[in-house]
Amino acid sequence: MQFWLLKTEPSTWSWQDQIDRGDAGEGWDGVRNYQASNNMKAMQIGDLAFFYHSVNEKQIVGIVEICARYHPDPTDASGRFGMVTVRAVKPLNTPVTLTDIKADERLQEMALVRQSRLSVTPVSAKHWAIIMQKGNTAI
Repeated sequence: MQFWLLKTEPSTWSWQDQIDRGDAGEGWDGVRNYQASNNMKAMQIGDLAFFYHSVNEKQIVGIVEICARYHPDPTDASGRFGMVTVRAVKPLNTPVTLTDIKADERLQEMALVRQSRLSVTPVSAKHWAIIMQKGNTAI
């Protein structure tokens, strides 16, 4: 199993929107960066991802599971980009802010810190465990 982080603007797609989609999940569409797209191509069904509210909140608020592998994104008229489908697993008991992440020396190599503009990033098992602990959450 691999771990990931998916960024979204809560005014566009929020954790509550994701929960409301239920077990069917929702396509993670609109990604137009090749590196982020390649990260989605590497995702497997059952992989887990942190659900990160960007812009004003800048915090990890939940966990989603990849429930459909990379497939065409109907919002991309060029046909060059695809998407995965994710379903909500559970919220973090305590959201973990970007400030908290940046303050922790153990997380300095995280892609969220090093490549702050990238919307889909891998998360190492070590970093996943640290953030789960910070979020007072277990799967």
